Amino acid sequence: MNTLLLLVISMVAGLREASTQDAECIRERAAMIETIRGYFRSDVGVFGQHGPSERVLEAMGQTRRHLFIPGRSCSVAYADMPAPIGFGQTISQPLIVALMTQFANVAPDDRVLEIGTGSGYQAAVLSRLARNVCTIEIIPQLAEAAAKTLRDLAYDNVNVRLGDGYAGWPECGPFNAIVVTAALGQVPPPLIEQLRVGGRLVMPVGPAYTTQQLTVVEKTGPDRTTTRAVGLVRFVPFTRSRD
Repeated sequence: MNTLLLLVISMVAGLREASTQDAECIRERAAMIETIRGYFRSDVGVFGQHGPSERVLEAMGQTRRHLFIPGRSCSVAYADMPAPIGFGQTISQPLIVALMTQFANVAPDDRVLEIGTGSGYQAAVLSRLARNVCTIEIIPQLAEAAAKTLRDLAYDNVNVRLGDGYAGWPECGPFNAIVVTAALGQVPPPLIEQLRVGGRLVMPVGPAYTTQQLTVVEKTGPDRTTTRAVGLVRFVPFTRSRD
């Protein structure tokens, strides 16, 4: 058997394997969406009487979560649990991604800031809802990998920056929504400053390595905010630069 024929056979086998995985992932992703719907129906006290936003569910249904985790396993990516992405970090449980995205209340023309890029999945979901997403990651390897994944998948409205997210990204703002994917004892004041009036910030507030309160801060005026806790969560700690 000549080399060219072996190459063709290998390519065909690879395409069949990829096609099988894609079909499995589509089923798993659809099941993930139905699980999220079930949560929203079961606890209207947290999730609201109107249920999940169809825009949010559509964005998550279109985003290939398995491409944002090591190993690209469909069963791991779409399971109702966090998934490890290395360096002591995780990709949040799909329900939590949906919940934070819903509370951020992102509109099509919005500019959004994310603190804690991780694998890039939350930024990818947000990018389907907003005009622009600026996302900051402090771990160099994760920032580089997320930027490559987002670039390879043509998420052209996402900008990734390496750095300490506590100070935000003033040059990229002001922002209509800010999503923080790591826990801190208080909301960083610079993030409130970079939030537009009428905008929302969503983040876990509380001590590290225990449960925190998922908190929504709405900026109601230049120097006024309202704050409410919407549920208990457990996030990795907010990492600061040592400089």
